[in-house]
Amino acid sequence: MRSRNSDRGKGLAFAVAVVVLAAVGVYLTMSPPSSSSAGSDEQTREQSVVATPRATAAVREPSPVATTPGAFDVYAYLPLSKEEIGAAADLARRFTEAYGTFSPGEEPAARADRLKRFATDEFAGQLTRTVTDPAVVEQNETDQVTSKGSAKVATIRDMTAAQVVFVVDSVRHVTDRNGQKDVPEQFAVTVIKAGTDWRVYDLQLADAGQDGDSSP
Repeated sequence: MRSRNSDRGKGLAFAVAVVVLAAVGVYLTMSPPSSSSAGSDEQTREQSVVATPRATAAVREPSPVATTPGAFDVYAYLPLSKEEIGAAADLARRFTEAYGTFSPGEEPAARADRLKRFATDEFAGQLTRTVTDPAVVEQNETDQVTSKGSAKVATIRDMTAAQVVFVVDSVRHVTDRNGQKDVPEQFAVTVIKAGTDWRVYDLQLADAGQDGDSSP
């Protein structure tokens, strides 16, 4: 049979053990987190701070101001190359100069042949009728007209892969029975492709409401 003192001692020991365990629990709940746990929490906060501006950054709007790129090739957007346009323009200029050049000693038929070398077959016939017109020939002979033409291409009025309409500034330096004068004119000259070459298809006064015949 156990004594009463022995039972009392065991009860006291159990109570002490309960108090110790409770104190340990309180300590654990109040102690600061470990270094690894603190570092993980700090890293999470830093990632959140860094990610926030990226997520909320405004999209950059394109500028409405027109600017020319540094490597812009205008000929890439045209139906003809630089060389093709240059050749067509030169033909239009030389033809206009030839058209404005004549003298009393030149036979009308010879003048027509000289101009037909620049032209298509269709336009050659029209040129022949124009420069050999009896009324025009007689008037030039009566006034003893000598004309020397000069010309330069001013602008391109229209362009496709097969033709170009140029606006050509012309000046005829005229000498006749009344003296000397300069006669300025402006023409719309239509030039069309003929194989690998170019030919004049039409000639109109630029301000006569015509764009040049653009339907070869």
